[in-house]
Amino acid sequence: MENKAEKIKMAREEVKKAIVGKEEVIDKVMMAILSGGHVLLDDIPGVGKTTLALAFSKALGLLFNRIQFTPDVVPSDVTGFYMYNKDTGKFEYNKGAAMCNFFLADEINRTSSKTQSALLEVMQEGSITVDGNKHEVPKPFVVMATQNPVGTAGTQMLPEAQVDRFMIQLSMGYPTVDEQVRILDDRESEDPLDNIKAVVSNEELNQLKDEVDKIFIDTKIKKYIAEIIENSRHHDLVKLGLSPRSAIALMKMAKANAFINERDYVVPDDVKAIFFDVARHRIILNSKSLMSNLSKEDILKEILEGTEEPTVYEKRKK
Repeated sequence: MENKAEKIKMAREEVKKAIVGKEEVIDKVMMAILSGGHVLLDDIPGVGKTTLALAFSKALGLLFNRIQFTPDVVPSDVTGFYMYNKDTGKFEYNKGAAMCNFFLADEINRTSSKTQSALLEVMQEGSITVDGNKHEVPKPFVVMATQNPVGTAGTQMLPEAQVDRFMIQLSMGYPTVDEQVRILDDRESEDPLDNIKAVVSNEELNQLKDEVDKIFIDTKIKKYIAEIIENSRHHDLVKLGLSPRSAIALMKMAKANAFINERDYVVPDDVKAIFFDVARHRIILNSKSLMSNLSKEDILKEILEGTEEPTVYEKRKK
């Protein structure tokens, strides 16, 4: 565990060369990657979302592709297409942008729903089907999508089915004054991204993901997760509660949180540490919530606090 944890620490330190003061965001993106999940960044322009993606792809040695989503981007830009080669007399597959390790879907809410849905299969299955032919994407594979919560003209909201495929939703927020000064110092004469080195290979990252999968979680904590999910479906102010996929995401992220904290077993605090990031983009409030002056965060806090957590649980397999 120590050597493996050291690799993660090294990668985080590399990312911090370009991202100032957002350690919690960095840790949670790392957890999502270790869990085999995808990340939705919902934030205003200019706070470093693209820089965060580039920093992770460099530190982890991942093949990086990016699409700036606009209304004229079409599904084949994402998935690729077949074109006839007159020299060979055959139709040949031309790779789309998603054929990589780390795909940044920038401002995903500014393209058509048809193009958004082109990401559904690759996010869930890790493969792309074009003209009936299936193409596996390289492993590991991560999608990081950004969307701008302000300036809604010309935007298309992601459908619930696609939002649910993002393991977590995060916001970076503004830096503090001191952090802003550090950013100005760092960028006065060079781009910190140029100094980031790959410290983890693809093979090592896949091995780390396997180690996260092996983290032990007791049945009592699985039941705790299931009860949180169930309680979200019966809250008076909730129209659409958390899905079974949410429960799986919560378990996987809890395992990754334990791994980051150098434990080989899950505790209830691991679940609580990442619950809001897993749940906030999936839960939909009803019309009564508008009269309550309660935010999604308030309601999720009620759900979490209203679920009894286990006090006795196994820390390893019997």
